[in-house]
Amino acid sequence: MNNGKSVKVWDILVRLFHWSLVITFVVAYVTSEDGNIWHIYSGHAVLGLIVFRMLWGLIGSKYARFSNFIYSPGVVLKYIKQLTTKNPKHYMGHNPAAGYMVIALLLSLLVVTVSGLKLYAVEEGLGPLAGAGSEFVIINKAYADEDEDEDEEEGYRREGNEQGGEFWEEVHEASTNFTLFLIFLHIAGVLVSSRLHKESLVKAMITGKKKE
Repeated sequence: MNNGKSVKVWDILVRLFHWSLVITFVVAYVTSEDGNIWHIYSGHAVLGLIVFRMLWGLIGSKYARFSNFIYSPGVVLKYIKQLTTKNPKHYMGHNPAAGYMVIALLLSLLVVTVSGLKLYAVEEGLGPLAGAGSEFVIINKAYADEDEDEDEEEGYRREGNEQGGEFWEEVHEASTNFTLFLIFLHIAGVLVSSRLHKESLVKAMITGKKKE
Protein backbone atom coordinates (compact mmCIF):
# COMPACT_ATOMS: atom_id res chain seq x y z
CA MET A 1 0.00 0.00 0.00
CA ASN A 2 1.33 3.41 -0.90
CA ASN A 3 2.10 5.61 2.12
CA GLY A 4 3.01 8.75 0.18
CA LYS A 5 6.78 8.44 0.63
CA SER A 6 8.74 8.48 -2.64
CA VAL A 7 11.67 6.11 -3.12
CA LYS A 8 14.24 6.16 -5.92
CA VAL A 9 13.74 2.97 -7.91
CA TRP A 10 14.86 3.41 -11.51
CA ASP A 11 18.39 4.68 -12.05
CA ILE A 12 19.19 7.14 -14.82
CA LEU A 13 20.59 4.45 -17.13
CA VAL A 14 17.42 2.34 -16.91
CA ARG A 15 15.30 5.38 -17.72
CA LEU A 16 17.51 6.46 -20.62
CA PHE A 17 17.46 2.90 -21.94
CA HIS A 18 13.67 2.69 -21.74
CA TRP A 19 12.87 5.91 -23.57
CA SER A 20 15.73 5.48 -26.07
CA LEU A 21 14.35 2.05 -26.91
CA VAL A 22 10.87 3.50 -27.41
CA ILE A 23 12.20 6.16 -29.79
CA THR A 24 14.52 3.91 -31.79
CA PHE A 25 11.93 1.16 -32.17
CA VAL A 26 9.31 3.63 -33.40
CA VAL A 27 11.80 5.10 -35.87
CA ALA A 28 12.75 1.63 -37.10
CA TYR A 29 9.11 0.65 -37.50
CA VAL A 30 7.97 3.74 -39.42
CA THR A 31 11.02 3.64 -41.72
CA SER A 32 10.78 -0.05 -42.52
CA GLU A 33 10.67 0.36 -46.31
CA ASP A 34 13.53 -1.28 -48.21
CA GLY A 35 16.87 0.46 -48.08
CA ASN A 36 15.86 3.24 -45.70
CA ILE A 37 19.06 4.30 -43.93
CA TRP A 38 17.16 5.42 -40.82
CA HIS A 39 15.72 1.93 -40.48
CA ILE A 40 19.19 0.45 -40.62
CA TYR A 41 20.70 2.92 -38.14
CA SER A 42 17.81 2.66 -35.70
CA GLY A 43 17.92 -1.14 -35.91
CA HIS A 44 21.59 -1.09 -34.94
CA ALA A 45 20.74 1.27 -32.09
CA VAL A 46 18.03 -1.08 -30.81
CA LEU A 47 20.49 -3.96 -30.78
CA GLY A 48 23.04 -1.88 -28.88
CA LEU A 49 20.40 -0.94 -26.31
CA ILE A 50 19.39 -4.57 -25.83
CA VAL A 51 22.99 -5.63 -25.25
CA PHE A 52 23.40 -2.82 -22.72
CA ARG A 53 20.21 -3.80 -20.85
CA MET A 54 21.26 -7.42 -20.64
CA LEU A 55 24.60 -6.40 -19.14
CA TRP A 56 22.96 -3.88 -16.81
CA GLY A 57 20.56 -6.59 -15.73
CA LEU A 58 23.56 -8.46 -14.34
CA ILE A 59 25.70 -5.68 -12.87
CA GLY A 60 23.33 -2.72 -12.57
CA SER A 61 21.58 -1.10 -9.63
CA LYS A 62 19.28 -3.06 -7.30
CA TYR A 63 15.99 -2.76 -9.17
CA ALA A 64 17.63 -3.00 -12.59
CA ARG A 65 19.01 -6.49 -11.96
CA PHE A 66 17.19 -9.52 -13.33
CA SER A 67 17.57 -11.19 -9.96
CA ASN A 68 15.30 -8.53 -8.48
CA PHE A 69 12.30 -9.15 -10.74
CA ILE A 70 12.53 -12.68 -12.11
CA TYR A 71 10.19 -14.77 -9.98
CA SER A 72 9.07 -18.38 -10.16
CA PRO A 73 6.06 -19.21 -12.38
CA GLY A 74 4.05 -19.87 -9.22
CA VAL A 75 4.62 -16.35 -7.94
CA VAL A 76 3.68 -14.92 -11.33
CA LEU A 77 0.41 -16.90 -11.42
CA LYS A 78 -0.38 -15.85 -7.86
CA TYR A 79 0.15 -12.19 -8.77
CA ILE A 80 -2.07 -12.48 -11.86
CA LYS A 81 -4.83 -14.01 -9.70
CA GLN A 82 -4.44 -11.12 -7.25
CA LEU A 83 -5.16 -8.70 -10.11
CA THR A 84 -8.71 -10.05 -10.26
CA THR A 85 -9.21 -9.17 -6.58
CA LYS A 86 -8.20 -5.56 -7.31
CA ASN A 87 -5.78 -5.71 -4.40
CA PRO A 88 -2.53 -7.17 -5.75
CA LYS A 89 0.71 -7.09 -3.79
CA HIS A 90 2.74 -3.96 -4.43
CA TYR A 91 6.33 -4.31 -5.67
CA MET A 92 8.84 -1.48 -5.66
CA GLY A 93 10.55 -2.77 -8.80
CA HIS A 94 8.92 -4.71 -11.62
CA ASN A 95 6.05 -6.89 -10.46
CA PRO A 96 6.30 -10.63 -11.31
CA ALA A 97 4.25 -10.34 -14.51
CA ALA A 98 6.16 -7.27 -15.67
CA GLY A 99 9.45 -9.05 -15.03
CA TYR A 100 8.54 -11.79 -17.47
CA MET A 101 7.39 -9.15 -19.95
CA VAL A 102 10.79 -7.44 -19.77
CA ILE A 103 12.54 -10.70 -20.63
CA ALA A 104 10.06 -11.51 -23.40
CA LEU A 105 10.50 -8.08 -24.98
CA LEU A 106 14.29 -8.23 -24.81
CA LEU A 107 14.40 -11.68 -26.44
CA SER A 108 11.82 -10.75 -29.07
CA LEU A 109 13.68 -7.56 -29.96
CA LEU A 110 16.91 -9.52 -30.12
CA VAL A 111 15.37 -11.81 -32.75
CA VAL A 112 14.03 -8.78 -34.64
CA THR A 113 17.39 -7.04 -34.80
CA VAL A 114 19.54 -10.11 -35.52
CA SER A 115 17.19 -11.28 -38.28
CA GLY A 116 17.28 -7.74 -39.69
CA LEU A 117 21.07 -7.79 -39.73
CA LYS A 118 21.06 -11.19 -41.43
CA LEU A 119 18.63 -9.92 -44.05
CA TYR A 120 20.80 -6.85 -44.61
CA ALA A 121 23.86 -9.08 -45.00
CA VAL A 122 22.16 -11.44 -47.46
CA GLU A 123 20.53 -8.80 -49.66
CA GLU A 124 23.12 -6.01 -49.51
CA GLY A 125 26.28 -7.80 -48.40
CA LEU A 126 26.66 -5.17 -45.69
CA GLY A 127 26.55 -4.96 -41.91
CA PRO A 128 28.40 -6.81 -39.13
CA LEU A 129 26.99 -10.18 -40.25
CA ALA A 130 28.00 -9.81 -43.90
CA GLY A 131 30.09 -12.78 -44.98
CA ALA A 132 29.32 -14.66 -41.78
CA GLY A 133 27.29 -17.45 -43.27
CA SER A 134 24.83 -15.02 -44.81
CA GLU A 135 24.32 -17.09 -47.93
CA PHE A 136 21.99 -20.07 -48.17
CA VAL A 137 23.90 -21.82 -50.93
CA ILE A 138 22.13 -25.01 -51.90
CA ILE A 139 24.16 -27.04 -54.36
CA ASN A 140 23.22 -30.49 -55.54
CA LYS A 141 26.04 -32.97 -55.10
CA ALA A 142 25.81 -33.83 -58.78
CA TYR A 143 27.03 -30.33 -59.57
CA ALA A 144 29.63 -30.04 -56.84
CA ASP A 145 32.59 -31.46 -58.76
CA GLU A 146 35.64 -29.51 -59.77
CA ASP A 147 34.44 -29.06 -63.36
CA GLU A 148 31.27 -27.20 -62.41
CA ASP A 149 30.63 -24.28 -64.71
CA GLU A 150 31.13 -20.88 -63.07
CA ASP A 151 27.81 -19.62 -64.43
CA GLU A 152 25.97 -22.54 -62.86
CA GLU A 153 27.78 -21.96 -59.57
CA GLU A 154 26.85 -18.29 -59.62
CA GLY A 155 23.27 -19.23 -60.39
CA TYR A 156 23.11 -21.52 -57.38
CA ARG A 157 24.65 -18.79 -55.23
CA ARG A 158 22.02 -16.28 -56.30
CA GLU A 159 19.30 -18.83 -55.71
CA GLY A 160 20.72 -19.52 -52.26
CA ASN A 161 20.80 -15.83 -51.46
CA GLU A 162 17.19 -15.43 -52.57
CA GLN A 163 16.11 -18.32 -50.36
CA GLY A 164 18.12 -16.92 -47.48
CA GLY A 165 16.62 -13.48 -47.99
CA GLU A 166 13.10 -14.87 -47.99
CA PHE A 167 13.79 -16.88 -44.82
CA TRP A 168 15.23 -13.98 -42.84
CA GLU A 169 12.56 -11.60 -44.11
CA GLU A 170 9.86 -13.93 -42.80
CA VAL A 171 11.63 -14.24 -39.44
CA HIS A 172 12.07 -10.47 -39.27
CA GLU A 173 8.43 -9.72 -40.05
CA ALA A 174 7.04 -12.42 -37.74
CA SER A 175 9.23 -11.37 -34.80
CA THR A 176 8.32 -7.70 -35.38
CA ASN A 177 4.61 -8.52 -35.29
CA PHE A 178 5.10 -10.59 -32.14
CA THR A 179 7.00 -7.69 -30.56
CA LEU A 180 4.12 -5.33 -31.37
CA PHE A 181 1.78 -7.77 -29.63
CA LEU A 182 4.03 -7.79 -26.55
CA ILE A 183 4.16 -3.98 -26.59
CA PHE A 184 0.35 -3.88 -26.60
CA LEU A 185 0.26 -6.23 -23.60
CA HIS A 186 2.96 -4.16 -21.88
CA ILE A 187 1.01 -0.91 -22.29
CA ALA A 188 -2.19 -2.60 -21.08
CA GLY A 189 -0.32 -3.98 -18.07
CA VAL A 190 1.09 -0.55 -17.22
CA LEU A 191 -2.38 1.00 -17.33
CA VAL A 192 -3.95 -1.74 -15.20
CA SER A 193 -1.13 -1.77 -12.66
CA SER A 194 -1.09 2.03 -12.41
CA ARG A 195 -4.80 2.06 -11.69
CA LEU A 196 -4.78 -0.77 -9.15
CA HIS A 197 -1.77 0.54 -7.26
CA LYS A 198 -2.85 4.17 -7.63
CA GLU A 199 0.51 5.25 -9.04
CA SER A 200 1.77 6.46 -12.40
CA LEU A 201 4.28 3.98 -13.77
CA VAL A 202 4.95 6.25 -16.75
CA LYS A 203 5.86 9.10 -14.41
CA ALA A 204 8.03 6.71 -12.38
CA MET A 205 9.99 5.83 -15.51
CA ILE A 206 10.60 9.56 -16.03
CA THR A 207 11.46 10.62 -12.48
CA GLY A 208 12.83 7.30 -11.31
CA LYS A 209 10.71 7.47 -8.15
CA LYS A 210 7.83 5.36 -6.90
CA LYS A 211 5.75 5.54 -3.76
CA GLU A 212 6.12 2.84 -1.11
